[in-house]
Amino acid sequence: MLARPNRLTRGVDYRQVVRRGTRCGGPRLITSVLAGADQRAPRFGFIISKQVGTAVVRNTVRRRLKAVCAEFIDTVPEGTDVVIRALPASATADFASLRADVARCLNRLVPGPVRA
Repeated sequence: MLARPNRLTRGVDYRQVVRRGTRCGGPRLITSVLAGADQRAPRFGFIISKQVGTAVVRNTVRRRLKAVCAEFIDTVPEGTDVVIRALPASATADFASLRADVARCLNRLVPGPVRA
């Protein structure tokens, strides 16, 4: 799971990443990335609306996305903020397809190699 320093917690930070960051979309996820100059750990945030499904489904999607992002922490540069918005199709997606979507978007948006 993601440790506290690796999580976005403030609404201001979410808005900043979504509005000013670069985006990559797919059928299940929209990923926004904002690179910063800070010397801190990369941070991840998740937006899962009620359109995705019931609370059980939303929490399952969130847990899967947290596990996927925990794999990529070492490959994302310091000071980078990543926000992942789950779309309704993510409710029926398995772990492997969510991982592939996140890897594709991080490879596209984050400078440097991100393992797939």
